[in-house]
Amino acid sequence: MNKKINFYSVIIGTEILNGRRKDAHFSFLNKELLNRGWEHKASFIIEDDPELILNIFNLIKSDENSVMFCFGGIGATPDDFTRVVAAKAFTNGNMEFHEDAKQRIIEEFKKEAYPHRVNMAYLPLDAKLLKNIVNNVAGFYLEDRFFFTPGFPSMSQSMVIEALDKLYPKNISKYRKTITINSSENDLIDSMKRIPHHLDFSSLPKIIGNERKVVISLAGYDKDEVDFYFQIFIDFCLEFKKEYELKDIFEKSS
Repeated sequence: MNKKINFYSVIIGTEILNGRRKDAHFSFLNKELLNRGWEHKASFIIEDDPELILNIFNLIKSDENSVMFCFGGIGATPDDFTRVVAAKAFTNGNMEFHEDAKQRIIEEFKKEAYPHRVNMAYLPLDAKLLKNIVNNVAGFYLEDRFFFTPGFPSMSQSMVIEALDKLYPKNISKYRKTITINSSENDLIDSMKRIPHHLDFSSLPKIIGNERKVVISLAGYDKDEVDFYFQIFIDFCLEFKKEYELKDIFEKSS
């Protein structure tokens, strides 16, 4: 049985919440995770608020199986809190000038690295770097599972790919079965209660005119187990003479 990993994204940006910018981070990360056989556990879009950021980081840290991608707030302006808050959450507040990160900034900006840009190299203790293909100001990560990238997609997206390719390249694909049943959800509840909590289960109802349909999806890493519990819904259809199709009839074709 492979170890379960819970992926989280934290998107920091008041300008997203107030409508001045549109988020591009969630959709990109979600696609990259799915392409590798992983899935999001949760995603947060939050203000540039140090206390709120810290609370979210601590919540994610409390999950021993968490992997986090954080976007935004690692610049040099007064509203960039992520580096300091990350240190509070993950390194007991300990920070240091990362010499490699500092050198990259100096090489990129020369004299203009001082007095402000160089502070972007002041990172939580023992941080490792992610390459910035745009301006060489590195992102960073801690414990091989907490990743911090800029708010600019042109910079962050290559860092996401670098991190996943290096540390989380591919998961064991889940085995999934789907059925659309001509029935109401209410009629299926007793069958649903028999499904173990560790399996991925979803029930999506649809009403077309006076006809009720339910799409049941069941997934897990053990094919035999998924087949066994999926048969519960087949048996229900046979017993109560419900029509069904072994697919999601409402799924859009790509």
